[in-house]
Amino acid sequence: MTTTVTPSTTDAPPRTTATGTGTGVVELTRRPGRWIDGWNPEDSAFWKAEGRAIARRNLGWSIFAEFLGFIIWQLWSIVVVMLPAAGFQLTSSEAFWLISLPSLVGATLRFPYTFMVAVFGGRNWTIVSAGLLLIPAVLLGIVVSNPETPFGVLLLVAALGGVGGGNFASSMANITYFFPQREKGWALGLNAAGGNLGTSVAQFAVPIAVTVGAAATLNIALAGWMWIPLILVAMWGAWRYMDNLSSAKADFAGSAAALREPHLWLMALLYIGTFGSFIGFASVFPKLIADQFPDFSTFQVGQAAISLAFLGALIGSLARPYGGRLADRFGGARVTVGAFAVMALGALGLIWTLPLQSFWVFLACFLVLFAATGMGNGSTYRMIPSIFAARGIAKGIVPGTPEALGVQRKAAAALGLISAIGAYGGFLIPQVLNASQLATGGYSAAFIGFIAGYIALLVMTVLVYVIPRASLAKQRI
Repeated sequence: MTTTVTPSTTDAPPRTTATGTGTGVVELTRRPGRWIDGWNPEDSAFWKAEGRAIARRNLGWSIFAEFLGFIIWQLWSIVVVMLPAAGFQLTSSEAFWLISLPSLVGATLRFPYTFMVAVFGGRNWTIVSAGLLLIPAVLLGIVVSNPETPFGVLLLVAALGGVGGGNFASSMANITYFFPQREKGWALGLNAAGGNLGTSVAQFAVPIAVTVGAAATLNIALAGWMWIPLILVAMWGAWRYMDNLSSAKADFAGSAAALREPHLWLMALLYIGTFGSFIGFASVFPKLIADQFPDFSTFQVGQAAISLAFLGALIGSLARPYGGRLADRFGGARVTVGAFAVMALGALGLIWTLPLQSFWVFLACFLVLFAATGMGNGSTYRMIPSIFAARGIAKGIVPGTPEALGVQRKAAAALGLISAIGAYGGFLIPQVLNASQLATGGYSAAFIGFIAGYIALLVMTVLVYVIPRASLAKQRI
């Protein structure tokens, strides 16, 4: 076996790297623009020789760019609660719209972003998508500096923050091409968790940045400006260290086939319940604390203000990989049922304990709810390939045949589509809370609705995926 590894540069002429195996040779051809032809991570010799190192390098910079995308996407969740102190006059309903609109835009952008990697290349699109984050970051720094800024302008800038939500879809689509099947779950799990943590970091870092050295005022413009250097680093890192794979092709046929699969829509509902709840509650958590417990909205540590709202997104993000791991062991459907049960109990606990007016009980109930949403994120995402594999078995499709390849393509397309549909929960959760407050003056009615929804999704999961069904070859999902 011979292996030749030569560092690639952007302007270098095409070069070939050959990794031999007992059955064949994997030849990588590097072209200008950091394009790579002949990528085959399933070849174990090539993967060990240089494939893993290249894939991990791309994964690292992809996580960093997606992490910043989530920060920009969820930036208004923490900025909104600071606007009154900066002189802005907003109604509660207007605040909910500023919180929820980025999620609506981000969820919608996930559909086209899924195909951008195949059109432009993973490296190239990471540079572009990271660069687009500069627009909402810069504009946020401008518009929040003037309390006379019209609400419509604030709403437009908040909507532009949705570009950060689209980054998840393109980042996941890019990374899936780099890794072999046996390591895709690990790589995609890291990529997703790294992105989700951006919400927590934004909610932790922004209150500190805007209050340190600001004396009795808020330097709220820093909430946008502070991320610009990191975005520029992400753009440079993607340009310098990431690669484009010519093997990354848009699978429009697979997406169309997946959309005709009834289980895609059932799983989209489950993912709205899990991931939608996570991102929705994460975005609205700072406002809920400010509304219910204004004295605990921030804690003063020296000159810095700290909000404990970041703990929700942090707990949910860290719980996600464990949901996937438990799904591997016990089956995704069973773990998802457990997640919905705990989510319902957490919401019920909030209704029971809100009259106590205890912030720490309120926080504990919400952290239980966040942990369950994180576990559910991992378990529902793990169910998707299992469902499509079971559908293939039920139809008598033999592994290794063109029909089996078609099943895999549908499953891969379904992952992207379901992640996009599920993100709409980030818009629905705040708007249901908004409607509850407008109609009743409180949030209990919204949480009663959430409990009913979680129980309905739990029952659906049991009936369709826990109980063995012939349409799923009686497989454990």
